[in-house]
Order: sequence, then C-alpha cells, then structure tokens
Amino acid sequence: MTDPEIVEKINASLSEEFELELTSMVPEASLFDDLELDSLDLVDMVIVLEQAFGFKIREEEEIRSIRTLGDIHAFVIRKKHQIRQNL
Repeated sequence: MTDPEIVEKINASLSEEFELELTSMVPEASLFDDLELDSLDLVDMVIVLEQAFGFKIREEEEIRSIRTLGDIHAFVIRKKHQIRQNL
C-alpha cells in the first residue's frame, strides 16, 4: 500500500465512522476544532484505525500527541513502514 493509498484509507474510514465530509479531510484539519471530535471519539478513532490497518496502536505513546489529521496520516505511514521493515 502506497502512502497516498494509506492517506485515502484513513480519510475514508474516519469520514464514514464520524459522518464527516471528505472535503473537510485535509491534513491541517484539527481533530477537535475543525472535525469536532471529542476524547471519546478519539478512542473510537483508534479502534477504526486498528481495524482498517490490522495493527495495534492504542499502546503507542505517540498517539497522545496527535492533534491534526496530518498527524494521523504521518503516524500510520510511519507505523506501516516500521512493520514492513520488520518483516
């Protein structure tokens, strides 16, 4: 899966789960201010991403510093690259 495909899958998964317009799914979108997610939504977001990509992220310390959609893109892309390197 290429990096653009990962971004597309993240956007589609989160758009569907939280009923967000795909046009609002831009890297600089703040999860809290622009996408209007709350702390409970973030728990759901982690579950959605784990299911979409088949790896655990809830124990990752880095997940706590995510504030924008671009942060999510970068995090998942790094995680996928790490997994590929470990194969």
